[in-house]
Amino acid sequence: MKSRVNILIALGLLAVLILSGCSSQGSNASESKKDSDLDGVTIKVAQTGWGSYEEALKAAELDDTPYKVEYSVFQGGNLILEAMTAGHVDFGATSEIPPIFSALSQKGENSKVIATQQSNTLQQELVVPKGSKIKKVEDLKGKKVAYVNNTTSHYFLIKMLEDAGLSWEDIKPVQLTTSDGLTALVGGKVDALASYGNAILSAHENDAVTVASAKDILSGNFQLNASTAAIEDPKKHKAIVDYISRINKAYEWQRQHKEEWAKIVAANTKQPVKQALQTLEEGEAQKPTKIIPNSEVTVDSQQDIIETFKDVGIIEKSLDAKTFWSDKFDKELAKVLKK
Repeated sequence: MKSRVNILIALGLLAVLILSGCSSQGSNASESKKDSDLDGVTIKVAQTGWGSYEEALKAAELDDTPYKVEYSVFQGGNLILEAMTAGHVDFGATSEIPPIFSALSQKGENSKVIATQQSNTLQQELVVPKGSKIKKVEDLKGKKVAYVNNTTSHYFLIKMLEDAGLSWEDIKPVQLTTSDGLTALVGGKVDALASYGNAILSAHENDAVTVASAKDILSGNFQLNASTAAIEDPKKHKAIVDYISRINKAYEWQRQHKEEWAKIVAANTKQPVKQALQTLEEGEAQKPTKIIPNSEVTVDSQQDIIETFKDVGIIEKSLDAKTFWSDKFDKELAKVLKK
């Protein structure tokens, strides 16, 4: 009798193992099918300054995407949107400024804003060489000031001048790239530089002095843009949703591994680890980086910038920001960004 019971128990366990195996195979098959939906899909992702997205996903072990990602690096959001217009980029982040000028020239036909990345507004500054007689914004009158056209530096320079009682015509604006602007400042070819990111870090390494910061001028909204072709392509669309979800998770990983991420940033931006860590901590304290779906608030923020450019004559007519925003990702992103 006891032997018979043992046999029945063994058979029962065998049945459980078989069913478990079938269930596991079914689960794996389902996961494989899910991944196979994106087999052969490639999304072209643009990054600004250095490979921050690529490095973040690697560090957080989130780079195992079921689709291929081709990365490229640009020195400004305006260049990203130019590449997107030419069909070389599917997805990329910019400040609120470049999409405005891209929409004016392309009528919003080649790219759309699909989400917003909220971030800090540090390292957006007006700087001068060490020993300069320029101590405040009012001292810029009649001076050569380098800036990056159609970017945050263009916008915050206008606002700084307005707050100081000056106009665009009161200075000698010099339109340069971030790298050329830095070279011009260090070489004494310009009196001041309005710039951001690595250019500001490098300027300070060359003993530049901050005259004014844009931390209380800018919103901290960085726009995630996608080409209209990628938006309408079902597979690329799906891949971009997944990619954005991974980037958002990588930001959380950065918060939990600040020292490790600071080492990666320092190595890629040629700055001391201590400085990279300080910048990260100060940035997160000001406004933690995260991605959110589009909203009326983010659209209104950009509309305010449009009106500022119109008021000073940089753009001739007003533009409705909603014309170059897309809501086709809103529902999907609302789900995945909550996870």
